[in-house]
Amino acid sequence: MKIIIAGAGEVGFHLAKLLSYESQEITLIDPNKKSLAYADSQLDIRVVRGDATSISVLKEARINNADLFIAVTSSEPTNITVSVLAKRLGAKKTIARITNTEFIRHKDEIGFTELGIDELISPEALAAAEIELSLKQSSFNENYEFEDGALTMAGLTLSKTASFVGKTVKEAAEIFPEIHFVPIAIQRFGTQYTIIPRGDTRFKRGDNVVFITSEGGADELCRLTGKINQEIKNVMILGGTKIAYKTARDLSEKGLNVKLFEGNRDRAFEIAEELTKVLVINSDGRNVDMLDEENIADMDAFIAVGPNSETNIMSCLVAKSKEVKKTIALVENMDYFDLSHSIGIETLINKKLLAANDIFRYIRRGEVVAMTKLSNLNAELLEFEVKETSAVCNKLIKSIDFPRTAIIGGVIRNGVGMIALGDFKIQTGDRVVVCCLLKSIKRVEKLFL
Repeated sequence: MKIIIAGAGEVGFHLAKLLSYESQEITLIDPNKKSLAYADSQLDIRVVRGDATSISVLKEARINNADLFIAVTSSEPTNITVSVLAKRLGAKKTIARITNTEFIRHKDEIGFTELGIDELISPEALAAAEIELSLKQSSFNENYEFEDGALTMAGLTLSKTASFVGKTVKEAAEIFPEIHFVPIAIQRFGTQYTIIPRGDTRFKRGDNVVFITSEGGADELCRLTGKINQEIKNVMILGGTKIAYKTARDLSEKGLNVKLFEGNRDRAFEIAEELTKVLVINSDGRNVDMLDEENIADMDAFIAVGPNSETNIMSCLVAKSKEVKKTIALVENMDYFDLSHSIGIETLINKKLLAANDIFRYIRRGEVVAMTKLSNLNAELLEFEVKETSAVCNKLIKSIDFPRTAIIGGVIRNGVGMIALGDFKIQTGDRVVVCCLLKSIKRVEKLFL
């Protein structure tokens, strides 16, 4: 695919990096000479210096041949404007990064598609939604919902209390025949290798395991692994960022008790005026005495979404020392993922990764409805819609020539999620959730064309 990205900031650079690994033809546009020089030296891509709202710059980037145009500059008006221009100049599909989430809620009413913008994405809104889902399934360190929860991805680390530690996948299935979940990926403790489990794969203590669950499966998984899906009522948030604001607003509207720390006086008063159900405290959330004074030990969850990754991590560690059960940190450095999990922070949020996940489904072949990359695992979760022409259509799962480095986690049929095993027959219109290692993606895509 020929892909043009406007904006060489953190999201744009990260996207260009990931897409270049996929052997896509990438062109990156930015007016900043320094940002472009760094991207040019680090990545196998083409760079064009200039303002993306300039028609001549877009033509220099060969916009008329673009399969996908992605506008992710720091300016929302620029992203909207340049996406409209790109569509008019021949780009087949356009995506614009926005910060005003009202645009997403009223997308059809405004008619963004008619204007020339095929998709709107907000990394901040994606992060807030991820946080809310993590609180909903508080016992898991990684979550993702397909079709509003018809199927759910849940990741956790197996402790010695897990009922199936020491058993193979097949043995566990025989002991618990009525379960509504299936393992789709395993990372052994202390390794960087991702295993797609088969019947003879044995669960071990310390394994980081990703499951797909249908309705009721999450509760079963908690019981069998000794986890407790604690109800979250009292939440403390560090930071006055857009993510913090949206998270505090959404959680307080759902009846949760929310306290928010913001060190900047003007920003704290601004949030307090707009979010009347949230207790806003104008103080540095890293102050341990202040956290104690505000009863951090009584909190069910601590969410650190300030602008500094290191501060977010350290604040979560303070919360863990006060025995807060659920901690969530916003981090920008992907290298922190391994470190933070190893020291006990349950959930990490990365805006760049969330934005990339949302955009990546547009470059996958086949009818990809949704996708997510598994944190720290060299694997992707893809949701395909089955067409009459798909190679998997009207076939039993066990008869499909599926690569060993991929597995079907579940099927959504008429809005109902099901754990699909070997004798399940796939039909037209089914939405099939597949987990696969990166090396097998192209082969899996061909099955759903």
